Amino acid sequence: MSRFEGKRVIVTGGANGIGRAVVARFAAEGASVVFTDIAAAAAEATARRISDETGASVYPFIANVSIKSDNLACVRFALDKMGGVDILVNNAGIYYEDHFEDITEERWDAIMNVDLKGTFLMTQALVPHFKEQRSGIIVNMASTNGLAGEIYYSHYNAAKGGVVALTKTLALELGPFGIRVNCVCPGYIVTESTQAMDNDEFVKAYIQNKIPLRRTGTPAEVAAVIAFLASDDASFVHGDAILIDGGQLAD
Repeated sequence: MSRFEGKRVIVTGGANGIGRAVVARFAAEGASVVFTDIAAAAAEATARRISDETGASVYPFIANVSIKSDNLACVRFALDKMGGVDILVNNAGIYYEDHFEDITEERWDAIMNVDLKGTFLMTQALVPHFKEQRSGIIVNMASTNGLAGEIYYSHYNAAKGGVVALTKTLALELGPFGIRVNCVCPGYIVTESTQAMDNDEFVKAYIQNKIPLRRTGTPAEVAAVIAFLASDDASFVHGDAILIDGGQLAD
């Protein structure tokens, strides 16, 4: 497939997990991609591997999305390397599991800074370019946790709920400029971080009790939905929060 031949993409948090799958999907479909990450070695390795596998131009950019100047520098880098940007995927995110009364101010700020503020800052850095060209596509990474509460994740839930609300507001503000904005809300997706955090018994119970499809999701399945939202096939999809959860929130 080459739906994105000639398109230029920025992906935040692209070295691992869902972000890496998103970079690989766009590259495989013909796009040039700049992706950010704070892990330099992992970012360089991901860029080399995907570029070798797809033949696409894939550029890592080491940045902290919670820092305004890093986002502005990334946009300048992308414009220099690719000549423009057509699609932004705000994927970078972190999470912790904490009882509410045990959440420290530092933990709260860390999640808000990456998951919500990072989405705000990168979008704000790129919107002037999108407005100038009267087009652009933004896909934000929210979560089922942004639509329904989950115990021990109040900081993460609050940040992802903020991403959903930000997405809908941006859709209202930016739509008249030809800029489409949506977010995706994955459920349980198996990544390096979930495998490090959850044992087999927890995963089995989670699947049995919460997921009607009786399995977890994969980063590639999330990347496929993001690619759809960024494609012309989704040209009238705007301001939506798309669930990718195996039916978890269907009840």
